[in-house]
Order: sequence, then C-alpha cells, then structure tokens
Amino acid sequence: MTRLWNEPADFADEMVDGFARANGRWVRKVYGGVSRATASADPEVAVVIGGGSGHYPAFAGLVGPGLAHGAAMGNLFASPSAHQVESVARASHRGRGVLLSYGNYAGDVLHFTEAQETLRADGIDCRSVAVIDDIFSAAPDEIEKRRGIAGDLTVFKVAGAAASLGYDLDGVERVAQHANRRTRSMGVAFTGCTMPGAAEPLFSVPEGRMAIGLGIHGEPGLAETAIPSANGLAELFVERLLDEAEIPEGARKSGARVVPILNGLGSVKSEELFVVFSRIAELAEAEGLTLVDPQVGEFCTSFDMAGVSLTLFWLDDELERLWLAPADTPAFRTGSFDAAGLSAIADDGEQAAERSVPAASEESRDAAQRIAALLGAVRDVIDEHADELGRIDAIAGDGDHGIGMKRGARAAAEEASAVVGLGAGARTVLASAADAWADRAGGTSGALWGVILRTLAAHVTDDARVSPEQLGAGLSAASDAVMAYGKAQVGDKTLVDALVPFSGKLAEGLAGGADLPTAWEAAAKAATKAAEDTADLMPGKGRARSHGEKALGVPDPGAVSLALIATTVGSKLAQS
Repeated sequence: MTRLWNEPADFADEMVDGFARANGRWVRKVYGGVSRATASADPEVAVVIGGGSGHYPAFAGLVGPGLAHGAAMGNLFASPSAHQVESVARASHRGRGVLLSYGNYAGDVLHFTEAQETLRADGIDCRSVAVIDDIFSAAPDEIEKRRGIAGDLTVFKVAGAAASLGYDLDGVERVAQHANRRTRSMGVAFTGCTMPGAAEPLFSVPEGRMAIGLGIHGEPGLAETAIPSANGLAELFVERLLDEAEIPEGARKSGARVVPILNGLGSVKSEELFVVFSRIAELAEAEGLTLVDPQVGEFCTSFDMAGVSLTLFWLDDELERLWLAPADTPAFRTGSFDAAGLSAIADDGEQAAERSVPAASEESRDAAQRIAALLGAVRDVIDEHADELGRIDAIAGDGDHGIGMKRGARAAAEEASAVVGLGAGARTVLASAADAWADRAGGTSGALWGVILRTLAAHVTDDARVSPEQLGAGLSAASDAVMAYGKAQVGDKTLVDALVPFSGKLAEGLAGGADLPTAWEAAAKAATKAAEDTADLMPGKGRARSHGEKALGVPDPGAVSLALIATTVGSKLAQS
C-alpha cells in the first residue's frame, strides 16, 4: 500500500513540488505542472503531455531534451484542469505551435480540448493526439474508443524527437498520429493499488487469480484467470498482441521491426520482468519479428499495483529513426544528447496581480454571501462523504471521485469566501467558484461542476437580487450545457442522470407557484431517487464504460454526489 503522505488531498501538489526540486537540471515548476528548464538554440514545436498523477515516470519524468517540453499534472488519477494544461502549454510554447498528447480518458479529453480551444483563440496553433493503445478497452473496429496506457511513451517519444529535429507542427502531429496507430498494449494485475490515505486497495483480485485488461488508474480488469507462470504470462501477451486483428494497418509479422516495452505497474520487480521478457523475446522472434531497442522497467505505473503490461510498437524507417533519436529526461534517456546548444530558461518571476471585483449592488452582495455560505455547506458535506464516494467510484472506475470532489468543493468555498470579502456580487462569486472548482478538482467531475456553476453565474447579475426564476432557468441551462459539454445523455450512468430530473423538477415546481425551498426540496428528492436508480444502468460514458457489468448494482458516484449536494443546499434553503 501507499504509506507516505500528509493530507491525501494535497499529495499531488506536494509530489510535484518535490519532483521539481529534485530535477532542476531538466524541469522548472510552473502552474499546472512542469516545463523544461532549458531551451534549444532553435525554437521547436512544444510537445506538452499530461494526465493524472500517480503514474511516474509518466508524465513529468518524460520532460527534457528530445522528448516532452512540458507536462500538465492533475490530481491523483484525475486529468489536469484546462487551466493547468493551458498554463503549461504557454510556459512551453516557443512560437512554433503546441502539440498536446494524453491518454484517451473522458476527463483528459474534456480538459485538453478546452485548453486547445483557448490557445487557438489566442492565436497559438495547437493540435491534440489522444493515445489509444489498450487493446482490451474496445474492439479493433472501435479503436478510437480505446484508452491510453503504457503505450503513451511511444507517441510522446516520437513527437518529441520530431520536434527536436525541426519538424513543423504538421509534421509532429503526423508522426505522433502514425505512432499512435502502430502501438498496441495490454496489461494484467495481481493486486490493486491503494490511494494515499485509503484503507483498502481500489480493487482486489482473488488469491491465485490474475485480472486481465486493467487500466492505469486503478480500474479493475475486464477478465480474470489463474495466475500463470512467467512463461505463461509471456505467451498470453504475445498471443493477444499478435492476433491478426491487432496487427496495425500496413504492418505484418514476418520481418517486422518492433519495439517491445515490458512495463511494471508499481510493485513487480525488475528481476521478475526480465524472466517474463526472456520468453517474450523468444516467442516474438519465432513469429518473425525483429526486436529493436527493448525496454524493460517502469514507464507508466499505478502507485503500488502489482501488475505488468506489454506494449508493441511497430516501426517503419521514420518511426525507428525518431524512436532511437537521443533524449535526456529524468526518467528516460537514450543516445547521446548534445547539450551544448541548450540555454537555461529564466524564471519570469511573475507576481500575482492585486485582486479586484466588479462593482455590485447591495442586493447582489447579500445574495453572494448566501451563495458563499451554501458553498461552505457543500464543502462540509463532501468532506464528510469523500471516502464513500471514492469507494463507490473504485468498484468500476478509478477511485478518484471523492478526492476530486473534496478538492473542488474546498477550492470553490475558499474562493467564494475570498471574493465576498472583496465585495463581489452573485455573478462574480459563482463564476469565481466555478473556475476554482474546475481548476483544483480536475477530472471529469471538476469540468462538469465548473460548467454547472459557470452557467448558473450567467443567469444572475452583480447589480440586482437573485430570483428563484433565475436559479431555475440557470439550472435548466446548466443541465443542457453539461450534456453538450460531456456528450452524456440520461441513461449513460453519469451525473446527468441526477442533474436532468433535478433541474426539471425544480423548474416544474417554480412554474407551479411553489416557493424556492419547497421546489428545491422536491427536486433534491427526485435527484436522489434518480441517483439510486443508476445502480441498474450500464455505463455509456466515462471510465466505467469499459467495465460493463461490473458497474451493475452500484450507483454512479457523480450522480450520488450531485444528489448529496442538492439535498444539502435544500436543507440550508429551508432554514433561511
């Protein structure tokens, strides 16, 4: 289990700080993650990678000459926020555009895409490549739905090498996509991982059994079998990855040149990996493959998970040249990198600007104080239930929902209190809380709660009182905005399944003449019932989607937390 931590919600922040202090030769800490400490003589396309923390050496360990230019680092197993990604990209940009690359997970796609749009709106050419190497997460004919696991290394390395060799953004994007299409991975686990502060692993595997098709975020496997011998595991890997359906288009087994990456997920020792690799190499060569630059070690971990993954990267001449090009990072070094042309990047010493808020009427300031108090109540109830929310999420997801909600609700309450102290009105308080929640929570839930609060802010003002009708209209609009943003619909087993009935029932009650506390109470009951009913749904979106029937019988944590918040706010409204 994970043993060393202070406050679990602060683990990722403290880890980033320690990493940057330990690796100042390569990186400097910037808001949202790390960026290179040096710049090449000639400007390069900036390759910015990232994802949740808890996977070292992915992602920060891969920042340095010849590889990535920056890494956006989210909370544990949760995507970085759009603001974090944007910040790292701006710190890494040198005028030739930015390529963002990350694993294909719902929260990462939402946040990186939002950051990309913001950068483009500011005149910075920005592209994205979502890694899709995990063969167990979707069928070959739905390859775009696959998630990214240890195969992200091949995409990042090829893109970084192309940038260092002077490719333009079109060229860097092209080779990154090409590497993505030619990378296949699968993983197994013998035990689950334990999040800092958690009493139990995110999932367990029965004694003597092995989970097949796990993810890197503590998601349980998609199938199970008896633990094989080292040779048996090698045979399973090679059989599955060399299945004809998994041979990339344009490649064939006979005569192929392939980079094998045998990855330990946290607590499997190098000596064990070498035993497995011996048989992998024997089997692959018997199939007519030539193994190029084999990699055996830890490249993308999951805390203390006892697990192993194998990646096969199918080369052509260009990909091989880029893979073998020199790189020098804290965790991945190859070839001999000439540092003579590098120059240190000075810390810009940017200071935080003095805060101010728009002028607000007395009525709106009064409403802002009530909103801040409600957000404080939300913070308290989420703190109280964070462990249970994480437990629910761990059954068919990645177990980060409790910590993410805790960080988001705390940040929103703190920010609301701060701007109320500056005299802010209702719109400013809600908008500020939205940004704080999305930024600190990261992940899908952070993005969606940011959308909810931001949409609600747009329906009130800083110069008039807040009416029940405005709240009802704002929450109805928020429901539509969340569905448009995350692409989930009712029945997909997400937060939407509670949000839609909540907003609908609230609007119905207000339209029927009920006062706000009465209408809200009825709406909260509808949300709670809907959240409970998600236990009978199969997931259609999010990380639980890959786990199908494992999610049956368990309510969606996003729907549960929304219902919990709605109920808490309702009780406070009834007391006022």
